[in-house]
Amino acid sequence: MRSSRLHTVDVLILIGGLLLLWQVVFLLVGELAITGPLDTLLHAVRLLGREQFWPHLVETATAFGAGLAISIVGGLVIGLILGFHRLSGDVFDPILTALYSIPKVTLYPMILLIFGIRISAKVAFGTIHGIVPIIIFTMDAVRNIKPVYIKTGRLYRLDPGTMARTILIPAALPEIFTGLRVGFSLTLIGTLIGEMFGSLQGLGFVLMRAIGLHDVKAIMAVTLLLVVFAACINTILLAVDHRLHEREV
Repeated sequence: MRSSRLHTVDVLILIGGLLLLWQVVFLLVGELAITGPLDTLLHAVRLLGREQFWPHLVETATAFGAGLAISIVGGLVIGLILGFHRLSGDVFDPILTALYSIPKVTLYPMILLIFGIRISAKVAFGTIHGIVPIIIFTMDAVRNIKPVYIKTGRLYRLDPGTMARTILIPAALPEIFTGLRVGFSLTLIGTLIGEMFGSLQGLGFVLMRAIGLHDVKAIMAVTLLLVVFAACINTILLAVDHRLHEREV
């Protein structure tokens, strides 16, 4: 209980320090570059109160949710297969590493040619950001499973589905969840980038339009909404991640 209170106090101090730094930067550079914390919060509340803003929010949430679901399901399935079949993993490991390292924005013209300026393009762009780290983390997690677990499964003649459900996934879950956490963040980034470069709706589109109009209040307010959402979800995921690794120890 005491450690939990200390952690809460540390978080509050950190948030307070960030807000203070934000206010100091605002006073130094002026409202032509950024807005202050209070003005930004008030404008974000006003945006949420506008009926025309919600279709953009729903569009981004839909594209992000679909991209994240595809990334998780596809990443887990492919990662488990490559991790369990070592030869396939050795072949695809350098390919996946290369895909993970290259800037995905170079692939966006191809995505637009295939899907057009529709929500499917944003889903695809979010997916290619999120699925690769999930595959890599899952594959490495399965490879690091103690061989005795796999030998036990083979001794009992478990089929691949039962092997994955009862042995591979529980043993590799902490590392797999770390990959899911990374995939969440990258899928969100990919979805927003897709909206910024080729979309007629969504929060990324709202940001690009605000940048074009030099609407600093809108830029800061939308950015604040995105940061708060990502920070809240990542805090929850990080807490679960730590709990899983503590159980492993």
